[in-house]
Amino acid sequence: MNEEKRIREAVRRRYAGAARQVAEAGRTSCCGPAQPGQSCCESVEKGVISRDIYAADDVAEVPEAAAQASLGCGNPTVLAELRAGEVLLDLGSGGGMDVLLAARRVGPTGRAYGIDMTDEMLELARRNQREAGVENAEFLRGTIEEIPLPDASVDVVISNCVINLSTDKDRVLGEAFRVLRPGGRFAVSDVVFRGRVPEAVRRNIEAWSGCVAGALHEDEYRAKLAAAGFTDVEVEIIRTYEAAELKELGRAFGVELADEWLAEVRFSSAFVRARRPE
Repeated sequence: MNEEKRIREAVRRRYAGAARQVAEAGRTSCCGPAQPGQSCCESVEKGVISRDIYAADDVAEVPEAAAQASLGCGNPTVLAELRAGEVLLDLGSGGGMDVLLAARRVGPTGRAYGIDMTDEMLELARRNQREAGVENAEFLRGTIEEIPLPDASVDVVISNCVINLSTDKDRVLGEAFRVLRPGGRFAVSDVVFRGRVPEAVRRNIEAWSGCVAGALHEDEYRAKLAAAGFTDVEVEIIRTYEAAELKELGRAFGVELADEWLAEVRFSSAFVRARRPE
């Protein structure tokens, strides 16, 4: 099995486990399950990546299992400024939180699609959809590198801390550009960094599946979006993680992050915006 396949399988296993834990009324976090006796918000990973990213009103709109399985680093449904009647696609839709929120925003004349490669997440998302009574949503099995939708078929592409998990981000961004209609919007939450990531972290597959090793430098993100054809590219830092948080997160992946490196690199949650030209 080559490196790309090993990373994809590690990601699939981690998120499949998260989905099963939620389905069994457990607790999850962005980068793995909480420890026994911890609540979702008390786990190390949830504190670093997924803490307080949704307003209470948003959480109240969806089934509890959808909120528990939310493994993101921001709220792209707010970033996307959705309008009634629009068609939306969520890359890596997980338990369905963002798709269900988006489906309500675009209303009965619009539609929200979610794509995910993990069967357990798709099953959980569809269960959450039935519980929420949302009819204008659909969850598709597939990868974000090969989106199962036609050219120019959606108005908005969103994603929540998923693009960093891909080993072929150029292909992901090219696919997002392909399915967007002219004038369509790209609005994602993702992890980015400034500085330099050590090779020991880059090579750690667990760190890939846990939102860190696959992150792009913010300037590289801008460059890749431009290369894919996007315009009006913006990367807005919304939260930078403290060195102590990253050390705890690194230990969860079996990587000891050196203090001197942490003084030179910063991981952050960011809103990333772009547009397909008219």
